[in-house]
Amino acid sequence: MANSDTYVHLPLPSFAKPVRLLIVSAAQDAVISANLVAGAKAKAAKIGAEVEVLEVPGALEIPPALALAERLAEFDGYAALGLVMGAGPVQLQMATEVGRALMALNLAGACIGQAVLLAADRADAVAWADPAGQDKGGEAVAAALHLIAISRKWAGQTKGIGFRA
Repeated sequence: MANSDTYVHLPLPSFAKPVRLLIVSAAQDAVISANLVAGAKAKAAKIGAEVEVLEVPGALEIPPALALAERLAEFDGYAALGLVMGAGPVQLQMATEVGRALMALNLAGACIGQAVLLAADRADAVAWADPAGQDKGGEAVAAALHLIAISRKWAGQTKGIGFRA
């Protein structure tokens, strides 16, 4: 298991206007999901963010749910939380596809922090999800908050290129 002491944790950004976050959680493992969501909510509370939690059946449903929210709802950012358990090729493929879809949404402008864990065994998943331990749910929210801060910083700016009417 990776040692969390080697990771750099940036200070949370501050915001002039309130932040609205959607946490999308794959609900296939009640303990892991609850811990990821608890860590995510605690981190969001530190900056006073408004949080809504949406549960989906599994990890593969996280990207479509986020895409719908980005298109149809009013959120500043998102946390994608879930678990893919196992070390076989099917689990690796599933985690890869979820990661690719989340990255595509991020590159399209959605501010998504993600903690969709690929764990070979339950012990690793429990340790990673524990809000008092590695707190991957909290890290996902922190990542989303940093992306929101960048988005707000550069909102409305252009590079002065292109045609003008």
